[in-house]
Amino acid sequence: MQGLRYLLAGLVALPLAIMAWLWFTMLSPFTYDRPDHLPEVDEGPHAVFVYGTLRLSPVRWIVMGRAGESEPAVLEGFRREGLDLVEAPGERVAGEVIVVRADELERLDRYERLGIRYARVEKRLTDGRSVWVYRRLADEDVGVEELMEGDV
Repeated sequence: MQGLRYLLAGLVALPLAIMAWLWFTMLSPFTYDRPDHLPEVDEGPHAVFVYGTLRLSPVRWIVMGRAGESEPAVLEGFRREGLDLVEAPGERVAGEVIVVRADELERLDRYERLGIRYARVEKRLTDGRSVWVYRRLADEDVGVEELMEGDV
């Protein structure tokens, strides 16, 4: 009987611990301070090309508060390398485009740790649409300003 209580307690505690970790790392105001040098987010809508975890509807739901609609898209001239996209002429990255409001873009910025881990740059997709793309910041090689200039 005692073992059953421990099992039930674990079954309740594990999802609660996971939810707390997700909130703390993705949504909490305690784990990210937007760097002062970043520009304010303009009113939306904003098209964002996602190529990693944000392709998953449950992740978008946790981060933005809704999964939103997505549609397949292709970014030419890049390849996926780990958590980043690197320039690679002749190659392409398959992903999805989501359209978000300004407050949702701010939540995505928090999730990606804009200005700390990633820069949000403007790129043009194969179909001609202009979208935001998160690119990993190099430790010392590239500054945020250089990456944020991008090329559309």
